[in-house]
Amino acid sequence: MPTKRIHQTQDGQTIYFLTITVIEWIDIFTKPSYFKAIVDSLKYCQKNKGLLLYGFVIMTNHIHLLAQSDKKHNLSDIIRDFKHYTTLEIKRLLIKDKRQYILRLIKHSFSKKENQKFQIWQRENYPELIESIKFFEQKLNYIHDNPVRKNYVQKPEDWLYSSARNYYLNDNSLIAINPIILGLTRLRKINE
Repeated sequence: MPTKRIHQTQDGQTIYFLTITVIEWIDIFTKPSYFKAIVDSLKYCQKNKGLLLYGFVIMTNHIHLLAQSDKKHNLSDIIRDFKHYTTLEIKRLLIKDKRQYILRLIKHSFSKKENQKFQIWQRENYPELIESIKFFEQKLNYIHDNPVRKNYVQKPEDWLYSSARNYYLNDNSLIAINPIILGLTRLRKINE
């Protein structure tokens, strides 16, 4: 079965729900420094690569994003660069923290690409095209409820690494998300 791909529209305004997963679902992000590496990279992509972010959650072994690119950039390229940079940074952190067990799991992973020496992320991003406001809201709620379903927190906004804090508490201190109106404007045009 072919891998689903992110397809950029001519106007660059296609919104996707993405799942970016650590190979073999290894729980790597268990310390603040690992979450910080992900957050810093997302912020860099927003500032320098045209990433528009409407929702996110960073879990211990995967990330969900509701995202698109601006008109000048390509979302596939942004995600590729995000994965490349975070792989290098996470590898550095794993070595620094002497997490030999995790390093061995990664080195001997059966899901690693052939001839790849070190790989953190699965190749697939499982992109789902957002084509309605209802589907957008469904995915946003799914993202925010992820830490609650895992019993990490009682309420979505209690999870530090989620846009639930942006929506429920108006807290943009971790990552500022793009105004929802940008994404919904395009969805309204599709549904008209």
